[in-house]
Amino acid sequence: MFCLIIPYFLFQRRAPKGHTVGKSQNRFFIGAMFLLWLATDWPLGLLGASYLASAHMLQFLIYTMAVAPLLLLGVPEWMARRIAGRLRLYRFLGRCAKPVAAGVIFNGILIFSHSPWAVDTFRASQFGSFGMDLLWLVGGLLVWAPLLSPIPEHRMTSYPGRMAYLFLSLGVIPAVPGGFLTFATFPLYATYELAPRVHGLGATTDQQLAGLVMKLGGIPVVWGTIVALMYRWSELSRAEGAEARQLNNPGLPSENFHQSNTDPDQ
Repeated sequence: MFCLIIPYFLFQRRAPKGHTVGKSQNRFFIGAMFLLWLATDWPLGLLGASYLASAHMLQFLIYTMAVAPLLLLGVPEWMARRIAGRLRLYRFLGRCAKPVAAGVIFNGILIFSHSPWAVDTFRASQFGSFGMDLLWLVGGLLVWAPLLSPIPEHRMTSYPGRMAYLFLSLGVIPAVPGGFLTFATFPLYATYELAPRVHGLGATTDQQLAGLVMKLGGIPVVWGTIVALMYRWSELSRAEGAEARQLNNPGLPSENFHQSNTDPDQ
């Protein structure tokens, strides 16, 4: 967390002239750090690493559905360009932010990190658990990049395309492994099957609960974002229609239908 917090505030002191980090962006970043700490530290981090598959799944949702989008919203464009330039990652990030690539990579990470081999191998050590958490965070940043990337040319421009991408990459595909976990009648993960029981919660019941968390936990975020995109799309269409009518009928009184100065993705 210090590797994220310290550079963020140091970069603010070296902002180009005329560029600052807005208060809303600072709030997004601080909120992301708080949720990252909540998902990583005791008790959720310990339960997810060693005891409960449902806590493991809750960690995954917090990383990918909350921390990742808030981090992207908290980074201003000039800071993202400077970091990408210094690390020489601009082209690589642009390729990864393409919808097909981002969706495939994220869902590949999802399926791999929830396979019995990966869970039992990585959760067996502290460094392995850290690696899995980091993999989830990177996957979350990639899957949200086509919608919320701080670099505008890396974002999708079509509102219908954004909604379809969000529905498929974060709504439909993750429900498949979630359904498999929900309806499995035997424990898949030795790590959680052999762990001491927490409040008498059985291994199979815990695993079925984890499947429900995966299937249903992201629905408010996905559909809430889709509704917001639909509203923005309707406002944009309304503004364009009003401007077209004004051009065709110059005598009509003008109306101010311009969008606000805030980023529409927010």
